[in-house]
Amino acid sequence: MSEYSIQDSGLSAVPRGAGQHVGETMNTVEIVPIREEYAEGFNRVLGVVARERRYLSFLDAPSIESTRAFIRDNINSGFPQVVALSDDEVVGWCDVTRKARPVHSHVGILGMGLLPAFRGQGLGIKLIERALTAAKEFGFHRVELSVRADNLNAIALYKKAGFEPEGRLRNGVYVDNVHCDLMLMGILLQSAEGNLS
Repeated sequence: MSEYSIQDSGLSAVPRGAGQHVGETMNTVEIVPIREEYAEGFNRVLGVVARERRYLSFLDAPSIESTRAFIRDNINSGFPQVVALSDDEVVGWCDVTRKARPVHSHVGILGMGLLPAFRGQGLGIKLIERALTAAKEFGFHRVELSVRADNLNAIALYKKAGFEPEGRLRNGVYVDNVHCDLMLMGILLQSAEGNLS
């Protein structure tokens, strides 16, 4: 697994060591697989993003015990989950967990988030690409997500990663006395065997 550094120009993420000189990069961000030692940092970032009340399906982070259990389950199950670290602090994550029903065992659900200061710098696409690579290696055939229809930046990011719009849930979210549609998006990672097309 490679590491990435985000150039302070905020325009792109480049592999570490790709022609950079000392002092060119103000902020080095590593993308690494989740480990239990990152539970508190992951929970903190999850809480920050959730309390923005615009991006996640919950409005605050779960308890630290629930977060630790989620991480342990992902590790034990082999589900892809990566975190972005800046100065050894978690600043973002991306995970792909399996849908619950046996008939959907080939499907993963993508979740992700970044602290506000780390958005718009190319880090989101690197997190998604890393998680999708691991999801394909895990054996997921399809990965899907839902995103608020008014979150145009996220929709553009997901399209850049290869996700396609697949449907819309009208008034699928209700937060702070406001309804918002949800867009459903998906990506196929592997060709389906035996499918007629």
